[in-house]
Amino acid sequence: MKTPKRIQPLVEEGLIDEVLRQLMSGKEATMYVVRCGDEIRCAKVYKEVTQRSFHQAVAYQEGRRVKNSRQARAMEKGTRYGRKMAEEVWQSAEVDALYRLASAGVRVPTPYICFEGVLLMELVTDADGNVAPRLNDVELNRDRALAFHAMLLQQVVLMLCVGVIHGDLSEYNILVDAQGPVIIDLPQAVNAASSSVASTMLERDVTNLSHFFSNFVPELVNSQYGEEIWNLYQAGLLTPDSPLNGRVAAPTEPVDIHAVIHEIELARQEEDQRI
Repeated sequence: MKTPKRIQPLVEEGLIDEVLRQLMSGKEATMYVVRCGDEIRCAKVYKEVTQRSFHQAVAYQEGRRVKNSRQARAMEKGTRYGRKMAEEVWQSAEVDALYRLASAGVRVPTPYICFEGVLLMELVTDADGNVAPRLNDVELNRDRALAFHAMLLQQVVLMLCVGVIHGDLSEYNILVDAQGPVIIDLPQAVNAASSSVASTMLERDVTNLSHFFSNFVPELVNSQYGEEIWNLYQAGLLTPDSPLNGRVAAPTEPVDIHAVIHEIELARQEEDQRI
């Protein structure tokens, strides 16, 4: 196929030899299958901010910083240069998260390079060498659903142990290869230590998983794995091998009203950005 304009610089640099086909177009990027020498890989071309339906919401930007004070001021003022810097921070968040998680043993695509707004990474395939399906397209029964749910909880725990929360985890951004689930799409990854809504994001991710798998294992719908995992993390007790049972004792402490108000304010600001 004709080389897309955004990929042409990678071809000129010798990073990509040929664009084979478009794989899919999502809310934040368009994916292509490309050839790099003898390897078949995936090129993720990030869409411009004006073309994305998934906006850089306040909750996801919180905790992301740039070292250069000029860049930080420009981002705060929303200047043209600042918007460019914000885009680079948005894109680098996924690259940084992929390298960090891959090193921690999390099942994510292997990243190779991010150049001119294009992320070159491993193409996840199934047992037959075809592009791996999304979790929502995989045929499941009770036993397989239980196994995949346990595997994904383990991945969530591994991620949190290195301070990363996916932030948008669901059956639509999980692929299934020959060994099981592979987590993808991480530009909205949340830093657990610096985000005031980290616990909310973590619990939402885990609840999404429980709700999906409850179609095959009904009792999962009432599980509390997200809260259990976060409580262990907050207490400094979470390890990759922490046993989980999905149950949490009823709280005895009063509700933190200020934290609730803060989350409501973040949600309001996020809604304002969409208008």
